[in-house]
Amino acid sequence: MIKPALFTLLFLISLLVTAGCVQGPREEARYTVSDSGVLSLSCGECTVSEEDVTQVSNISVSRVILHTGSGDVYGLLAAPDDPVAGFVLAPGAGVRKEMHYNRSITYARAGYAFLVLDLRGNGGDTAGYPFSIDRDFQRFMEGEWPQYYLSICDLIHAGEYVKERYGIPVYAAGSSNGGRYAAIATALDPAFSGYIGVSTSGFGLAGNQYSGDARLFLLSIDPDLYMGMISPKSSWIFHSRSDEILPFEEGRELYNLSGEPRIFYSFTGSHGLCAEVDEKIIGECAQIYGVRS
Repeated sequence: MIKPALFTLLFLISLLVTAGCVQGPREEARYTVSDSGVLSLSCGECTVSEEDVTQVSNISVSRVILHTGSGDVYGLLAAPDDPVAGFVLAPGAGVRKEMHYNRSITYARAGYAFLVLDLRGNGGDTAGYPFSIDRDFQRFMEGEWPQYYLSICDLIHAGEYVKERYGIPVYAAGSSNGGRYAAIATALDPAFSGYIGVSTSGFGLAGNQYSGDARLFLLSIDPDLYMGMISPKSSWIFHSRSDEILPFEEGRELYNLSGEPRIFYSFTGSHGLCAEVDEKIIGECAQIYGVRS
């Protein structure tokens, strides 16, 4: 005979499962920065829900909500029934998740789960302020969470969700400024199997030109400091020689700081994700996970 308390517990668990939510381990959200500027994160609790699920052929498309201690973060997830791997994408500045809808379908049809986030303050559904190093540094000085750190945690939460939901390897990907968040998330979280950076760069360890808290904070948000920490996970870097926003040489330098296994691919076009880059990523993954018929 099941005791009433146990029955109630099982019932509550079933509600969470049927609602499409997962509960991370109970932990306090906190961060530290070492004397060398390396960030350590404990991202705290997060529950995840999915809504507005639709079918596009054999692809499920849904709106994902990460319920974090610092507010809700919204995403768009497209996936086949049995994906072989997954991606969590951090878009560039001012790029909303809906702008990657067609891309998400392309990846899902190729056999991959594809979750693109509305980053904080990036003009989409997720609240926040536009990227501001000055404002984040002020929060750092006050002992608060810089939004940059929160965005890294959002990627970590999203990656862990996709990994646990489907039981697959997951890659952190980012375009332009989003590639910076993704690089650090990959270095800090073992749940990610690799990093994909498109039209992105570090800050050239500019923090070393400063002292005290300014030095520590600027280094803590600089992908250049973390690229060597990603290995033995893979790093795939894509950059165009025609990029007028982030020079080609800066993308190449980010690659030079990474460890093996790694790929550098120079693509035509200008700045950001494009069909050529998508084709290359899917092609590289096909060599690892096979081709979806």
